[in-house]
Amino acid sequence: MIAKTPKPPYYAVIFTSIKSEQTDGYAETAKRMVELASKQKGFLGYESAREELGITVSYWSDLASIKAWKANSEHLAAQKQGRLSWYDCFKVRISKVEREYGDHI
Repeated sequence: MIAKTPKPPYYAVIFTSIKSEQTDGYAETAKRMVELASKQKGFLGYESAREELGITVSYWSDLASIKAWKANSEHLAAQKQGRLSWYDCFKVRISKVEREYGDHI
C-alpha cells in the first residue's frame, strides 16, 4: 500500500538491505518494528518491498522524530540483531521530501 503522507515538506528514511540466510525471528521483529514505529511521535507512514533487495521507506514529520526513533531501546536491539545476523549488507539514507506528485487508483 502507498503511504498517505501530508503535503511536503517531510522526511523519508530509506532502508535498503540484502538479507542473510539467517532469518530466525526476523519476520516477528519486522512486524513489531512497524507496530512500534507507528506509535512514535512524528511517524507518518511507511512503504516496503522485498525480493533480493529489500527497500523500506518510512516517513516522518521532522528530524527530531527520526532521531528519537533511532534511539528507541527496542529498535536499538533490533538494529543490533540485524547487523549481527539478518543482513549481509544494508544502508540507511535520510532525505527531505520537498515535492511529490502522482495519481491514485
